[in-house]
Amino acid sequence: MTTIDQRPRLKEVLTRVLTIALSSLIVAVNLKSFVAAGDLFPGGFTGITRLIQRCALEFGGVELPFGPINLALNAVPAFISFKLVGKRFTLYSCLTILFTSIFTDLVPAMTITEDKLLICIFGGMINGFAGCLCLWVRVTSGGTDFIAIALSERKNVDAWNYILCGNVVLLMIAGHLFGWEKALYSILFQYATTQVIKMLDPDGRRATLLIVTGRETAGGVCAQIQETNHTATLIEGVGLYNGEPCVMIYSVVNDGEVRSLARKIRMSDPKAFVNVLRTQRVVGKFYRRPRD
Repeated sequence: MTTIDQRPRLKEVLTRVLTIALSSLIVAVNLKSFVAAGDLFPGGFTGITRLIQRCALEFGGVELPFGPINLALNAVPAFISFKLVGKRFTLYSCLTILFTSIFTDLVPAMTITEDKLLICIFGGMINGFAGCLCLWVRVTSGGTDFIAIALSERKNVDAWNYILCGNVVLLMIAGHLFGWEKALYSILFQYATTQVIKMLDPDGRRATLLIVTGRETAGGVCAQIQETNHTATLIEGVGLYNGEPCVMIYSVVNDGEVRSLARKIRMSDPKAFVNVLRTQRVVGKFYRRPRD
């Protein structure tokens, strides 16, 4: 019985570790191809690491390894995440940082294209996709992502735009030291990364459901919503088409839950009318699935 119960847990751990390894490998290849070819400075602590490497090479003639610097810089945000978000979440995220550091030092440099605009757009998109792979298994790629997740968990705010602003400050410093053209291209790179993450982040999108159903079936519909750990508000109404009494159920859920929830609602009431609206922001209590 114990072995059977442990199988889903073991599968979850393996899925997380393999996804983390894949994401880290993509980041490393991206750094050694698009980022290196364009001599860009990606955002976050990865960008700070590259800035330190570049300063050491430019002003001291010393070529520093990526791994030790990246691991040292991530120590403080990892500690903050450990305290505010959770232990397992932080440990898995630290595994991402470790894999990325190792892969970046092992993967050989390669040039895919020398077109700066293509490097910024596709390099940024690939970087954002790699970050979303981690978010899909409820971990992060580390660095400023630790801070973004902690803010979203504690303050219920979309922190990615604030992170983008912080990265712009970093790139301004890089521009002052190594040329404004590279800094401006790096801002485009970071903007592409941020937009991909905002678009694909499963926990960053909300959807409002307006469900019109009968009084008799309203209980079953509400039960389906409550299974997602969200609640709803019932509004009594009258259908103008047939003049019969009805109920409108108002609820806000995670965007990733809409498809399965709509299917269950239709099973509870095949005649239910479901209107799905994109929600830009939620102020107040909203259930977030624990990351730990």
